[in-house]
Amino acid sequence: MIASALLISTGAYAQQEVGSLTIQPKVGLNIANYRSSDDSDPRVGLAAGAEFEYQVTNMLSLSAGVLYSMQGATTSDFDLGYKYDVTMKTDYVNIPILANIYVAKGFAVKFGVQPAFNVKADYKVSSQGVTVSGSLSDLGVDIKSFDFAIPLGLSYEWNNIVVDGRYNLGVMKMVDNDDTKNSVFQFTVGYKFKL
Repeated sequence: MIASALLISTGAYAQQEVGSLTIQPKVGLNIANYRSSDDSDPRVGLAAGAEFEYQVTNMLSLSAGVLYSMQGATTSDFDLGYKYDVTMKTDYVNIPILANIYVAKGFAVKFGVQPAFNVKADYKVSSQGVTVSGSLSDLGVDIKSFDFAIPLGLSYEWNNIVVDGRYNLGVMKMVDNDDTKNSVFQFTVGYKFKL
């Protein structure tokens, strides 16, 4: 209650008027990885889409959107003296549904839920100038079609330009027989248009 009173007393305000509805096309990048017992390195990929936002009060807005999200991981292995670079490409259509708490002019803290649908599950292996690629299902790895994450983030809006940084914490197993979950840092830039 004390923290809420302090936030209210600081006169925190959104850039948009109360009752306004905006659409924000956005583009950026993901630094994605898998949370599992195996070591892996991040895969850097594209994040692009749009979000609608309704300004409920000066301090609170609600948003929902659709983002294409290139996710996955990379790893390297050595076998018989050769190095193999492996990229797992697990792309999703994410549907972030967020509460945005404005703690200063244009500055928001974001949290919510994010259902997602897998649209790509491929691999690429490169070694000695030779590349082989295919579907993860061909290797017996069946990625679940549905995923769920908890997004947490910060954004700053200035003249309708929004810079957004989020961490999407995957909470569902990606495959039935393994504890691997998604882990994605996402950075985007967007522009708000009033509807």
